[in-house]
Amino acid sequence: MTSVTQTPSCDLTDLQSGALLRVEALVFLLLPSVGPRRRDKRTADWSADSSLRLRLAGGASMAASERIQNDGDIVVEPNTTSSGSQATAPPQRVANGVPSRHSPSPTDDHNAKSKGGGRLSGLLKQSPLGQTLSRLQRRCDYTKISMPEERANRLPNEWWKTGVAFLYAVFNLIFTTVVITIVHERVPDKSFFDYVDRVPWAFTVTETNGLILVGFWLIQWLLLKHKAIIGRRCFFLIGTLYMYRCVTMYITTLPVPGKHMVCAPKLYNDSVGKIWRILRLLSGGGLSITSSHLMCGDFLYSGHTVMLSLAYLFIKEYSPRWMWWYHWFCWLLCASGIVCILVAHEHYSIDVLIAYFATTRIFWWYHTMANTHELRGAPNNYLSRTWWNPVFNFLEGNVQTTVPLVFLSPLALLSSCRQRYRMVEGSRDE
Repeated sequence: MTSVTQTPSCDLTDLQSGALLRVEALVFLLLPSVGPRRRDKRTADWSADSSLRLRLAGGASMAASERIQNDGDIVVEPNTTSSGSQATAPPQRVANGVPSRHSPSPTDDHNAKSKGGGRLSGLLKQSPLGQTLSRLQRRCDYTKISMPEERANRLPNEWWKTGVAFLYAVFNLIFTTVVITIVHERVPDKSFFDYVDRVPWAFTVTETNGLILVGFWLIQWLLLKHKAIIGRRCFFLIGTLYMYRCVTMYITTLPVPGKHMVCAPKLYNDSVGKIWRILRLLSGGGLSITSSHLMCGDFLYSGHTVMLSLAYLFIKEYSPRWMWWYHWFCWLLCASGIVCILVAHEHYSIDVLIAYFATTRIFWWYHTMANTHELRGAPNNYLSRTWWNPVFNFLEGNVQTTVPLVFLSPLALLSSCRQRYRMVEGSRDE
């Protein structure tokens, strides 16, 4: 009983079995004849069996050739089974169907095998079966190389992380007002001698320049495509710098730098009055031009210098290099605002210097690690020893490449906002 099955694997076992059957038939046909040409029933049965097996081997060879040509995955497996009978053992060596009368000597048998094997090897290599097996062997010898799957999105928005960074910045801004209220009670009753004449309107210039720079950066940020990633970077740096400011204000309370400064009276143990001062300071944005900042003690280091420097650094980092005129204009606003702080006698020079140093270094450290991905897992990366490195890994863990400068048109921005508004309205209706 003969059955033909299909297997999806590239297995050469059955094909090699078919090749051996063909070799067996070639041995039967090519060896020289010995003795008279007689056939007995046993030899005839074996010859018929061999013919059947030869046809099956030819079928296997043709199937293998078809597989190579069509580049398919079908392998024909000839399975020959017999029911109710045992396998017939092959007779003695025959020549053209006639049993040999004389058994050869071991030496002759070895020489005949060597010569016959060489002839058969050459014929097998030249035959279609040999070429088919050779090509199939080369095909199955290919090594499969597993390539890592590339992520579909290497710049995920992850707005929830942006929200976490925003809450972090808001918390430290609010905490700053709390610390200002506390250090106001610790200002020594001592004035600072002025060596340079004070310019009353200079501090107004500082706050105006700061509002212009922050406005420029806000518009620029809204037009960026990857605003979620850049936004959480900005919020994290603002929160970290103002947290540092809370520490320096509390541990180093300096006297007022000039007699012109009017400080609100101390409240001592009046907790309710301190809470109202915190709310008033928050409502005016902590600016003098809104008349919300009437407390003293928040000198080391300068918060105005932080916002001026940080706004300029973000504007320059996330804008095209060909906009040099825009960069220079923002730099002039930043530099003139910082100089006016000193001219107005609102801060000591050490306040401005430390604020500039802290802002620029933290900004450069963060963006060096964000834009150089090889540093993140490097054992000799000393920037990873900062306390905020786990926070950095949380915010930047899924950002696999440098953020490109891609801007959206205002119309596209309005369309995106309208689409999100419709989605929110649809979810509410459900």
